[in-house]
Amino acid sequence: MAQGDFEHRPVMLEEAVQALNLKSGGTYIDATFGRGGHSAAILAQLSSEGRLIGIDKDPQAIATAQARFGGDARFSIYQGSFAELTQVALDAGVSGQVDGVLMDLGVSSPQLDDASRGFSFLRDGPLDMRMNPDQGQSAAEWLATAKAGDIAQVLKEFGEERFAKRIAGAIVKARAEAPIETTAQLAEIVKAANPKWEKDKHPATRAFQAIRIYINRELGDLDDCLARVIDVLAPGGRLAIISFHSLEDRKVKRFMRDQARGDDFPADLPVTQDQLNPKLRLVGKAIYAGEAELDVNPRARSAVLRVAEKV
Repeated sequence: MAQGDFEHRPVMLEEAVQALNLKSGGTYIDATFGRGGHSAAILAQLSSEGRLIGIDKDPQAIATAQARFGGDARFSIYQGSFAELTQVALDAGVSGQVDGVLMDLGVSSPQLDDASRGFSFLRDGPLDMRMNPDQGQSAAEWLATAKAGDIAQVLKEFGEERFAKRIAGAIVKARAEAPIETTAQLAEIVKAANPKWEKDKHPATRAFQAIRIYINRELGDLDDCLARVIDVLAPGGRLAIISFHSLEDRKVKRFMRDQARGDDFPADLPVTQDQLNPKLRLVGKAIYAGEAELDVNPRARSAVLRVAEKV
């Protein structure tokens, strides 16, 4: 299988596209293009007046976008983080006019399946983990010099790893004997240091998640994006976000809830709902993948879709 050709099943495809409440002539942003599954479904419902803007850090995603949709006048792609959403909208001349923003957080199936990207403990490859391999520090480079306390903090904060200190100590001890350069090396170190394995979960799952989130600044980028996304949306515009772990979902849930609640007045102050100046309206409850999807796409089991609309 050629590099970049790994199969990708977009999670909750129908639910996510339906959540955007598409208008045929509307303007939309797929802030996590991936391999274009969601984008293709959105474009299928847009008329010649419609517009779709894709964003992704990954050079392979950009290449896929250009190959799949490069000839489509309705589509444009920007390489970067969804944290740059405001600037992308300004550059495209659509700030405050976007009818829907879709975000599918985390790592994509092709990134996990391609051993050369270094995301997976199940496939041996160089320990990279960068969504854009041309920028920043790889996981191997960071682990080679990071202090044990810093490694432990990352494992605890971003992986909710109970044995963070123990695993960090094992990493520092192992690198003193030989550089940790592959996913298999790291997985074995974590596996040996983890005294209590969770049922049906590889003992390195939390550590790999934590290091990946740190290396790519995923939660910081999410905070930056959420702080600005409302300004990008048109009145009535939809925000649909798919999260894959509790840290992301808590941030999304809290943001949508707070923006739907409005300004933070004292509880005993007699103000109406309109006076609270809410910026979002929650659309339904959290949505989870159905049994039919879980049967063919096990990675959807942890996915949560939340939807809100700009007031």
